Amino acid sequence: MKNPFGNMSNILKQAQAMQEQMAKIQEQAASKTASGTAGGGIVTVTANGAMQIVGVAIDPEVVKSGDVEMLQDLVAAATNDALRKAKELMEGEMKALTGGLKIPGLM
Repeated sequence: MKNPFGNMSNILKQAQAMQEQMAKIQEQAASKTASGTAGGGIVTVTANGAMQIVGVAIDPEVVKSGDVEMLQDLVAAATNDALRKAKELMEGEMKALTGGLKIPGLM
């Protein structure tokens, strides 16, 4: 009779290798960025793959207008756009790792 746990050992090794690859992808995520814009480029926000905002650029002309409420809305919209794009970037990286399988807890 074959050892019923022989296959389990292979599965555990594969899971560990996948976990190591995932850790590398997440580590590299901080160096990959995505930018989101709002107001036709008046505000640009840059986020990294670790979902951290790493840059904000605001056209000085909009600051001169004094419309703080509009500026706040543009910053929020550009931030959401940047985070959405960063998430898509990471989902693409994870898809390459998992072969397209949706694994709970991974993005």
